[in-house]
Amino acid sequence: STQASAANAATAAQERMFERQVELQEPWRKAGETALNRLSTGLGAGGEFDKSFSETAFKADPGYAFRLQQGEMANQRAANVGGGALSGNTLAGLNAYNQGMASQEYQNAFNRYQTQRTNIYNTLAGIAGIGQTGQNATNTAATNATNAASQLGVGSASAQAAGTTGSANAYGNAINNATNNYTLASLLNQRGNAIMPVQG
Repeated sequence: STQASAANAATAAQERMFERQVELQEPWRKAGETALNRLSTGLGAGGEFDKSFSETAFKADPGYAFRLQQGEMANQRAANVGGGALSGNTLAGLNAYNQGMASQEYQNAFNRYQTQRTNIYNTLAGIAGIGQTGQNATNTAATNATNAASQLGVGSASAQAAGTTGSANAYGNAINNATNNYTLASLLNQRGNAIMPVQG
């Protein structure tokens, strides 16, 4: 009974520890789940990682917009020096600048676009990995708690079985001894020997 009670108390302690481990891992698992959901959405049709680099994305690129603005301002300043009129040379210069800008900046804008997408993806994948690590830790804790509880349960059952067997053996031995004493007393009485009754 004492051993069974100790096993039950140990099992309850294992359960409390497992629940605490699950609680401690919960924020990491939630963060990982949120990142994984965003990755799944982003990789789905029309998601942020499913979109190709487009002219709209190119024109929205801050580097391209800034350099284009600066070049146009420089050309306009040059035109203002000449009295504000845009000569054919000024217009040709603006056109050449814009074409050159588009050509030079397209690759730069594309590279920035790809780098940004890669950084976002890697960050989300890293957080999802942290969540997976948290889930693995929870799985390991669950396995360990189950194994420990099983061993404690077997130990408790063995202790109870041993106690029952011990009690049965004690009762069996007592009955055997009483039967032997009674038989011996009967045999001695048949011979006419007076004996005192055996006290059980």
